[in-house]
Amino acid sequence: MKLSLKRLFARSMTGGLDLAAPPAPAPPRSPGQQTLLVAIALVLALIGAVAGGYYFAMRPVLLKIAVGPPNSDDVKVVQTLTQTFAQTHGYVRLKLVQTDGAVASAEALSKGNVDLAIIRGDLDVPKNAQAVATLRKNVVVIWVPGAKGKKKLGAKITKIAQLAGHRVGVVGRTEANVNLLKVILQQYGVDPGKVEIVQFPTAEVAEAIRNQKADAYLAAGPVNSKITAEAIAASAKESGEPTFLAIDLADAIAQNHPAYDAADIPAGAFSGSPDRPDDEVKTISFNHHIVARKGLSDTTVAALTRQLFAARQQLMAEFPLAAKIETPDTDKDAVIPAHPGAAAYVDGEEKTFLDKYSDYIWWALMALSATGSLGAWFAGYLKRDERNTNSHLRERLLEMIAQARRSDSVEELDQLQSEADTILRDTLRCFEDGAIEQGALVAFNIVLDQFHRAVADRRLLIATMSQNLQRAGAQFRAMSTL
Repeated sequence: MKLSLKRLFARSMTGGLDLAAPPAPAPPRSPGQQTLLVAIALVLALIGAVAGGYYFAMRPVLLKIAVGPPNSDDVKVVQTLTQTFAQTHGYVRLKLVQTDGAVASAEALSKGNVDLAIIRGDLDVPKNAQAVATLRKNVVVIWVPGAKGKKKLGAKITKIAQLAGHRVGVVGRTEANVNLLKVILQQYGVDPGKVEIVQFPTAEVAEAIRNQKADAYLAAGPVNSKITAEAIAASAKESGEPTFLAIDLADAIAQNHPAYDAADIPAGAFSGSPDRPDDEVKTISFNHHIVARKGLSDTTVAALTRQLFAARQQLMAEFPLAAKIETPDTDKDAVIPAHPGAAAYVDGEEKTFLDKYSDYIWWALMALSATGSLGAWFAGYLKRDERNTNSHLRERLLEMIAQARRSDSVEELDQLQSEADTILRDTLRCFEDGAIEQGALVAFNIVLDQFHRAVADRRLLIATMSQNLQRAGAQFRAMSTL
């Protein structure tokens, strides 16, 4: 039964049966309706919190990546990846920070100035570096120019052990290649101090060969390196077909220096006619790695790794060097340990948003439910005095029914009616505050209705008795005059 509060106000009267209070405003919402609205508000708040959390968790992350030297292939690869990530609206975006080379990039990562860096695996790896991917594999190429137009200075160099007392030209200004040459010489028992090492930039290779600045040359880069191929082609043009020196002790070097691996340069790797080299040449290799600072979010690194290998397929035709990107070594004994986020991607254990946060969402729902129940109980506990008071008022209204039926004066009935009005106002206030429920209001309505009937009946009886007394008095006065 739906109770109209307007009827309660209408039944409250102070002057008689036909006197009603002014129409009441729209009835307040019942506690059940209030509870429903609160529940809906909590659900909407939870949905908003989850949506907001998802937005902040999945909004693009900008990572700084250190790479150098300027105009190198590594810089070009990173520039291409940066553009691709932006065009595909990837979760991870890159900001290129150019450095003087791999050493400077490693130092920037070590100091925490960047999030990512491209470093050489044969250099000192920062302690806070963890592998994300292998950008490329580099091979060492050592060759001796042909004898065309060259004065005969002695036996032709055919082995690395014969480099003692000769000049070796190192392509590129990086000190890392000089250290690499020293490692090779020491493995063959050649004192590096007895070898004159000459460095020159890649742009001056042809001039150095033309001017016979060295007896042998060393270059390090990918098998399909344009720089190495052009240097060998210039050597062949100026001095005739070169002789490639095999590093037969590559396995021993790899055993003593974990950053290096034994590798082979396939025949014809550097084009030309005849093939250069004309047969497979044994050498050593080392990797260029994309590393992330330790502590970088697993989610971010996993997303970066996923985007990296997705972009590799897209870039293969446009930029062949990008096709050389490989997954990192996830073995525990890897020279550079893989970042947990990259390892999760490689091993197929990458977690989705729900995988990572489902437990938190579940516990949040449980906590919200418990908080709502506790809040409802606490609210009810705080209003227990108000409920008890209203219960006493209802009992008082029952007593007033009996008192009205015994009343002998209109004045007393008016006082009872005024008190009933006060009880009504208190009851409505309790209902609006949620201290009493709809059922209690219905019970109060029944009691109030009985009170109104008792007052009305008693008013009628008193009025009838008064009229009878007046009539009897009139008759008595009439008889007295006779």
